Amino acid sequence: MAHTVRITYCTQCRWLPRAAWLAQELLGTFEAELAEVALAPGRGGVFTVSVNGETVWDRAKDGFPDPAAVKRLVRDRVAPGRALGHADRGGQDGPSAS
Repeated sequence: MAHTVRITYCTQCRWLPRAAWLAQELLGTFEAELAEVALAPGRGGVFTVSVNGETVWDRAKDGFPDPAAVKRLVRDRVAPGRALGHADRGGQDGPSAS
């Protein structure tokens, strides 16, 4: 089954680069499992990640997404049991929160 990820980001906060970078990370990690990663502009400080319509990360509740944590959450839904290497150790990678 091909899965979809949607990243909704705040245009007012200028979080497109963060959303695009996270999309690139997910596409690179799950290229065989994902049909698409969509970037959806939003407002009001929104930054959410959903898989097949289920929100797995919400900045308002969870803070800014740690890329490794998001990868684990996506993996649990699209490729359960798959090892993610360094992401399974919980390390943070990528650009820092702004």
